[in-house]
Amino acid sequence: MSDKPKKYTDEEVPGKLAEYGLDAWYLEGDWIRRKYNTDGWPSTLMAVNQVGYLCEAAGHHADLNVTWGKLWVKLATHSAGGITDKDFTLARKIEDTVLWRPEEGGPLDGPMGKFVFSK
Repeated sequence: MSDKPKKYTDEEVPGKLAEYGLDAWYLEGDWIRRKYNTDGWPSTLMAVNQVGYLCEAAGHHADLNVTWGKLWVKLATHSAGGITDKDFTLARKIEDTVLWRPEEGGPLDGPMGKFVFSK
């Protein structure tokens, strides 16, 4: 019996992305990836910090590329040698956190701008 999590094939990954509602994520090479566009450097850094916090809390770490107004996130489970449920679960949490906005009409006022764009 193996302690390694199930590794998904390239053919299975698109279905798993759809199952987790990760429409903007895609398979490229041995990773699932997502690019976030922001309204500038401060927002990019805030998004990087959010992703970093989630990864550290999960004990599962993303590879990040950062430039002004853009953040690329890529995930794979190195110990399994591929993409596992850990990656889809963390991607879903990243998506929910980075794109979260207060509900309209709720007690929180919301951001002054978009900060991170969904597409």
